[in-house]
Amino acid sequence: MTTPFPFTAVVGQDDLRLALLLNAVSPAVGGVLVRGEKGTAKSTAVRALSALLPAVPVVAGCRFSCDPAAPDPGCPDGPHEDTAGTLRPARMVELPVGASEDRLVGALDIERALAEGVKAFEPGLLADAHRGILYVDEVNLLHDHLVDLLLDAAAMGASYVEREGVSVRHASKFLLVGTMNPEEGELRPQLLDRFGLTVEVAASREPDQRVEVVRRRLAYDDDPAGFAARWADEESAVRQRIAAARELLPSVRLGDGALRQIAATCAAFEVDGMRADIVMARTATALAAWAGRTDVLAEDVRQAALLALPHRRRRNPFDAPGLDEDKLDETLEEFGGPDDDPDPDPDPGPDGPGGGGGQPDPGDAPQGDADTAARPETGENGQPHPGEQAPARASEPFRTKVLSVPGIGEGAAGRRSRARTEHGRTTGARRPRGTLTKLHLAATVRAAAPHQRARGRSGAGLVVRRDDLRQATREGREGNLVLFVVDASGSMAARQRMGAVKGAVLSLLLDAYQRRDKVGLVTFRGSAAEVALPPTSSVDAAAARLETLPTGGRTPLAAGLLRAHEVLRVERLRDPARRPLVVLVTDGRATGGPEPVALAGRAARLFAADGVASVVVDCESGPVRLGLAGRLAAELGGTAVTLDELRADSIAGLVKDVQRRAA
Repeated sequence: MTTPFPFTAVVGQDDLRLALLLNAVSPAVGGVLVRGEKGTAKSTAVRALSALLPAVPVVAGCRFSCDPAAPDPGCPDGPHEDTAGTLRPARMVELPVGASEDRLVGALDIERALAEGVKAFEPGLLADAHRGILYVDEVNLLHDHLVDLLLDAAAMGASYVEREGVSVRHASKFLLVGTMNPEEGELRPQLLDRFGLTVEVAASREPDQRVEVVRRRLAYDDDPAGFAARWADEESAVRQRIAAARELLPSVRLGDGALRQIAATCAAFEVDGMRADIVMARTATALAAWAGRTDVLAEDVRQAALLALPHRRRRNPFDAPGLDEDKLDETLEEFGGPDDDPDPDPDPGPDGPGGGGGQPDPGDAPQGDADTAARPETGENGQPHPGEQAPARASEPFRTKVLSVPGIGEGAAGRRSRARTEHGRTTGARRPRGTLTKLHLAATVRAAAPHQRARGRSGAGLVVRRDDLRQATREGREGNLVLFVVDASGSMAARQRMGAVKGAVLSLLLDAYQRRDKVGLVTFRGSAAEVALPPTSSVDAAAARLETLPTGGRTPLAAGLLRAHEVLRVERLRDPARRPLVVLVTDGRATGGPEPVALAGRAARLFAADGVASVVVDCESGPVRLGLAGRLAAELGGTAVTLDELRADSIAGLVKDVQRRAA
């Protein structure tokens, strides 16, 4: 068994360690979502937490970890009556991003259920995680149907497995801990709200601290057992402190003054619902117990707000998480009550309730990214593009009409185009390939019925063989690759016009976020095209690149189309099942080089030959219109829409047009 990296040996990351420890003290806090760049010890800290948790009493031999003091009356391994208990270490169960539904909730043997009436159930990860930790690395990449199952289990404290009327239920109460890199895409709001606390982590910019991180990691890699032994005393001290805080927790008093501050803070930051108030109250109580106190102070409420509210105040995926700490302090001061500590300790230390401050110090942030974003983009020789203008601000986004890819695909689950999926409406049946997951009962009965006499059927039960089973084929929705090809040339450079164009693209990006698409961004201006953003699940990154996009120069339309075609070719090798949708944003003009219009036409016909679905957003304005975008759309085999027609209430027939012209 691999020796885990000691929790107390993690360098820095005070907020991360505090949030995890608070959940260890009070699992009712509701788990932790750890957001941050890669290589910041997110997974290391989470995996190290389980070694600090107290042992769990369980019923001997129960696969569902029933508590001997209060066994689950509906446990599939029950009933448990006067059963001796045993202690086992707390579990941390990891849910892989690509796990199947049966792996998560468990598998039911349908063949035995039909033929013998026996509920032969193999527990899944939700059963293993009961009374422990369920850890999801890269939780933002989890498939939608698994997210739905997690939401149900987290809300009900139980997992239900149903297959054609045969049902199994077992308790499943767990501490949900997830890690994610925001650059790879955001999390669904429903699941985001299920995490009690959230923490932003980043690598330290202090050389001494970075040196210590490397030193400890190398020492651990050379001798894991020896390194863990050197930190055994610190681990034991934290373990004892967790146990003491758990014992103290029921005695902690949450006074009316603290409750007023919690309610006022949630109202001031306009968070949705009441879950934030409840989580803040539980977090503040756990902070007091962790500090060894029986009264909740204003400093506990402040730290609870910094941990529990940032991810709940976001209104769209492009809002940066975080809180205005000045506004927070003003609210706490205004609603401070008589229960507050008259002289709270302003700096209880990194392991205390104020440890880490909830948000990184602006002085610690790297300056390079901000400086880079502020500088205009340059050409290949390092000089600004001729005629380049400063970036225009995007206009207010709006709800767009659904753009979809014609036909039926088999890509990753999403909400855009029709596809054969594991979830959705049943459209037929087939013989199972591998493990049976969705039984088509009627087709199975029809397959077995002609053979009953030959199989010697004598009773009421149906004699079913493996060859009789039929898998249900279902149709749902898939996510696509939406590749934006944006004209940033001088003909698009009027600031008001480019602001409207950016607003339209931003609106389409919001739609792509909601429909679980991958997005990419290709821009062209001057004499060349560039991939501003390779295909990614992060619409935040695409919006950021769009915001800083300057304009100016000629219109190398052919170069933009050829670069987009190359992006699709490479992406098809990486993910052949994901179908693309090209959204070309241009006024249709082509300038620069010999025969620019003819070259653009030939490049466009490459997409038509490959059967790539496309939409041209016509940005031409003014009383005189040349209709160039419409001709370009015909070459692409797609359709053209104006900026005004892109709005959801203006283009009722757009999807039919896309499908008809791409067919």
